[in-house]
Amino acid sequence: MAELGKKYCVYCLAEVSPLRFRCTECADIELCPDCFSAGAEIGPHRRWHGYQLVDGGRFTLWGAEAEGGWSSREEQLLLDAIEQFGFGNWEDMAAHVGASRTPQEVMEHYVSMYIHGNLGKACIPDTIPNRVTDHTCPSGGPLSPSLTTPLPPLDISVAEQQQLGYMPLRDDYEIEYDQDAETLISGLSVNYDDDDVEIELKRAHVDMYVRKLKERQRRKNIARDYNLVPAFLGKDKKDKEKAPKRKITKEEKELRLKLRPLYQFMSCKEFEDFFENMHKERVLRAKIRELQRYRRNGITKMEESAEYEAARHKREKRKENKNIASSKRGKEEGKEGEFAAIENLPCFELLSDREKVLCSSLNLSPARYLTVKTIIIKDHLQKRQGIPSKSRLPSYLDKVLKKRILNFLTESGWISRDAS
Repeated sequence: MAELGKKYCVYCLAEVSPLRFRCTECADIELCPDCFSAGAEIGPHRRWHGYQLVDGGRFTLWGAEAEGGWSSREEQLLLDAIEQFGFGNWEDMAAHVGASRTPQEVMEHYVSMYIHGNLGKACIPDTIPNRVTDHTCPSGGPLSPSLTTPLPPLDISVAEQQQLGYMPLRDDYEIEYDQDAETLISGLSVNYDDDDVEIELKRAHVDMYVRKLKERQRRKNIARDYNLVPAFLGKDKKDKEKAPKRKITKEEKELRLKLRPLYQFMSCKEFEDFFENMHKERVLRAKIRELQRYRRNGITKMEESAEYEAARHKREKRKENKNIASSKRGKEEGKEGEFAAIENLPCFELLSDREKVLCSSLNLSPARYLTVKTIIIKDHLQKRQGIPSKSRLPSYLDKVLKKRILNFLTESGWISRDAS
């Protein structure tokens, strides 16, 4: 006689107290899971009859070796919860299963048994047909985050952020470039009954939207690269004062203004390197012209260039003085009879303009001046060669005239200052 309270399978007579299947059409027909799965038939019972699952609450769906000891009732509540709350809402699912299960236990059990377990391997195919392509991967898809990843937030104060309408956590502005760009895709939806024309049209809308996103990001990159935000806020002036650069000429400033449209195609460093190289080119060209001038004048060593430059400077100084004297003389051309006292005397035509002025101011005849000039220069040359010489100046030349003539010859470069 069967023990009281225990149930047995009517086909194999095995105990079915934890879990049994009861036929809803035949009376007193209860089968064990093995006989039910094999399709056992007995008496009027047939395998296609309806059935009812009778569970005492102690049956484990995955066997005694399953981790956590989940009962069939908890398994059923878990499947109801995943369908009701969706994958990932583990707190709500744990509350639905019961207070004895934490969200971490619910997540680990579902992932290990229903996804990575034998049930998941059997039910989830390797390739899912008609599945929407995931473009959010960082492999370079049209909507890849690698193309639209926000840059680090700008280093500006809260008041400056409000002034710009800048949202640092998103690296966005309240008013973006092409503010209504999102309307291209806001109403799009993927339907499996769309024909090819509708699909291509939606793809074109997505492509246009992606281009607008790229243009927004490009403008932000340019603003960061050329420090347009600090320039707008007036911070770039302080930075320029801290780090002085080479002086920019007027021609270079004009060229920078003309080439400003190229800013969007070149980074700030590339643009500055471009002008820096142009400056180096101008310096090198000037140096090359200078070396070519040295070579034309017979200079082959850099040591000789210093002496040459000193001599050239003296020549230019003499020319400058000569031009000044000529300009003064030109101003005095209006005076009548400037050289009236000496212009008819002998050797007047042999004098230079400055010598004529000197002779006129000293009231000295041209012939006497030339005699004194010849004696002084001859004595100077003999002294330079080491030959002793005796001054044979005429008696009519007093100290004042001699000093004036010596100063004139020295300034004109006929004799050196030590000789005077």
